[in-house]
Amino acid sequence: NYTEALAYLESLGKFGIQLGLVRIEALLDRLDHPERKFRSVHVTGTNGKGSTTAMIASVLTEAGLRSGMYTSPHLVDYPERMRLNGIDISREEFAGVIGQTRSAVEAMMAGGLESPTEFEVLTAAAFLWFAQQQAEIVVVEVGLGGLLDSTNVIVPEISVITNVTLDHMDRCGDTVEEIAHHKAGIIKPGVPVVTGASGAALLVIETASKRAMAECYVLGRDFHLTDNRYENGWQSFQLAVGQGSPEPYRTGILGRHQADNAALAVRTCQLLGLSEPRLTTEMIRAGLAKAKWPGRFEVFSGSPLLVLDGAHNPAGIRTLRETLDDVFPGRAVVFLFGVLSDKDHAEMARILFRKTDRAVVVRPNSGRAAAVEDIAREISAFASEVETADSIAEGLMRAKNWAGPGEIVCAAGSLYMIGEVRQLVG
Repeated sequence: NYTEALAYLESLGKFGIQLGLVRIEALLDRLDHPERKFRSVHVTGTNGKGSTTAMIASVLTEAGLRSGMYTSPHLVDYPERMRLNGIDISREEFAGVIGQTRSAVEAMMAGGLESPTEFEVLTAAAFLWFAQQQAEIVVVEVGLGGLLDSTNVIVPEISVITNVTLDHMDRCGDTVEEIAHHKAGIIKPGVPVVTGASGAALLVIETASKRAMAECYVLGRDFHLTDNRYENGWQSFQLAVGQGSPEPYRTGILGRHQADNAALAVRTCQLLGLSEPRLTTEMIRAGLAKAKWPGRFEVFSGSPLLVLDGAHNPAGIRTLRETLDDVFPGRAVVFLFGVLSDKDHAEMARILFRKTDRAVVVRPNSGRAAAVEDIAREISAFASEVETADSIAEGLMRAKNWAGPGEIVCAAGSLYMIGEVRQLVG
């Protein structure tokens, strides 16, 4: 049952994150290679990979393709990671497919191979479920990096690399070039690449594309985004391909950076559309407008207004600040802020907080959470007032009580925390 499936996954947690494809390949071999039974799109990038994945999947579903979506981490519950036609896998099916994968793991270990990690088991289980459900195409988000990520066993129709900035330096290198090398690891021979990367990272990606004889489509060079603006609850923009005339699009996932993600999603779907007649411009436009991605500038109405955002590195925090200024100009913000210790939290504090802002600092639900006192001290250099709270629930209550008329409460800094806040607001 579901509880047993969770306990089993929990037991695999002790193997941590171990990059490399040996274990996942052996496991998929035991499951008769479900990953070869559907077409796919592979998405990586430092920020925006989840939003872009959700947008592409929404378009595919709208166009009537039986489409899957595999993302991580989850905000509240594991089944969020596996969706078919926009609907999460049921707990019963999740338990079933984890059970089947577990049997394959046990056979593997009986044969003397080491245990796969939690993420590897989840990935294999997801591929098995999509194959059983006869998905036509699955949009697969990379877990970490690309090159050695356990999703990198698929041969997709298109590889998408949203952008490359510094994050996860402990695993993917500490320069933009090294991180780009990991992301470019998803590029396969002859498979087109769509990217929003620039500068040094783009050079790495283009070199890898040439080596793989893969066509590389670059945002800002091969297709262009203009007139990117927030209006009436939509992020709207125009997109032109090559010398073509600009076409209007809009998404309800807000933020200037989301227009970049949407442009990548549109271009990906246009390229898929070359061999898939159901992917018309109308379907792309409609599917993009219907896309949802929880915990990314997600606004909950009420008094005060509450914004949830999963920004957890300096680049993500910068776009959050821009979006707050675009959508709620001139309004003071009370932040509920929690962050993991391995993030550049001093830089995040510098970018996010203004003299008109206040903050309640909490500890995200993770063994890697940063100490609230340290974070509060960093924030106090920029915000007008800072408090700490012993729990996320208490912090949320204090932030809401602290917000005056017309002020916004914004929870940010860690996806782990956002999931808990989302549960609290129901």
